Amino acid sequence: MIGTVESSANMPAPVLAAYSYCEAVTGQQARNFAYGIRLLPTPKRRAMSALYAFSRRVDDIGDGALPDDVKVARLDETRAVLARIQDGAVEEDDTDPVAVALAHAARRFPIPLGGLDELIDGVQMDLRGETYETWDDLKVYCRCVAGAIGRLSLGVFGTEPGARGADRAPEYADTLGLALQLTNILRDVREDAEGGRTYLPADDLAKFGCSAGFDGPTPPEGSDFAGLVHFEVRRARALFAEGYRLLPMLDRRSGACVAAMAGIYRRLLDRIERDPEAVLRGRVSLPGREKAYVAVRGLSGLDARHVTRRAVRRRA
Repeated sequence: MIGTVESSANMPAPVLAAYSYCEAVTGQQARNFAYGIRLLPTPKRRAMSALYAFSRRVDDIGDGALPDDVKVARLDETRAVLARIQDGAVEEDDTDPVAVALAHAARRFPIPLGGLDELIDGVQMDLRGETYETWDDLKVYCRCVAGAIGRLSLGVFGTEPGARGADRAPEYADTLGLALQLTNILRDVREDAEGGRTYLPADDLAKFGCSAGFDGPTPPEGSDFAGLVHFEVRRARALFAEGYRLLPMLDRRSGACVAAMAGIYRRLLDRIERDPEAVLRGRVSLPGREKAYVAVRGLSGLDARHVTRRAVRRRA
């Protein structure tokens, strides 16, 4: 039954082992995600680890060095695994631990697994080399690769009984995913360019004289690169402000998880805003101690109260 409490002692050994595998993947590979989910109670933490491990598999296919035709075949195989999970056809003794863990999590929580189909769609957009003329075009991609993750996560978190405006929670979770993804795009602008990918809208690049792209540690000659970055930072901040309306709808520990993950990205955004050209010189990141500090603030409710007050002031 969804939501039924199940202790580790009562959990079948193959399922427990599958969750342990997913948690190991999350701990080893998640740079920012892991700091947030550590704040969750065990059942939700395990479910989020299963979601992460499946999502990581999809991302690794897209980012790997395999030929594109092989990547397409691998994505089709992964979509077939997802279909088996959705159909309830994955048994506890299945040889794929990620499938076992995700299938168990989906029985326990109302996770909208179709969001993982959207993630695969987004990676296929990358393989097709799609570019984006406008922000509205880019939003379609961001909703596939990040907004969907927000909605999937909300399936694990749930909303508090009687939470005001809870019917809009999926919308806010989606918007918060867009904020995180736009921050990622700004942080990785040079790395993506070196890989032959351009995500920022062509309209924005042209507006600030950056259509030539980013293939070195300095901006294109004659461009207003700082203006471009500040423009996108303002867009990301507006998305964060809207997405943070989700926080009061969540229980304390789920809210702390979201506040921690989003808080890390907001601090990245602050760093990028202070020194826009840093994203052309190398990867902008936060030290582990600062991420831990953000997580503690999230658990204490400090970040949640702070952003909620700001959202209220904006609506006033």
